[in-house]
Amino acid sequence: MIKARVTVTLKNGVLDPQGKAIEGALASLGFDGVGHVRQGKVFDVEIDGADRAKAEADLKAMCEKLLANTVIENYTIAFD
Repeated sequence: MIKARVTVTLKNGVLDPQGKAIEGALASLGFDGVGHVRQGKVFDVEIDGADRAKAEADLKAMCEKLLANTVIENYTIAFD
């Protein structure tokens, strides 16, 4: 079994209203000095098999087809 973590974040220059709202909420809770907040998504995925190259290719395909909107989002894949 292969375990991986896919992290999806907005590309630079793409507005992040959720991040801005989190930034404001943190300030209202008294967390001073919090700068730029960007919100993202994390997916922990388990894939049957031991072929890491195939797993990486499959994960990239998953990101391109479903997990990330590659027009406005970047993704990274990390293996455990």
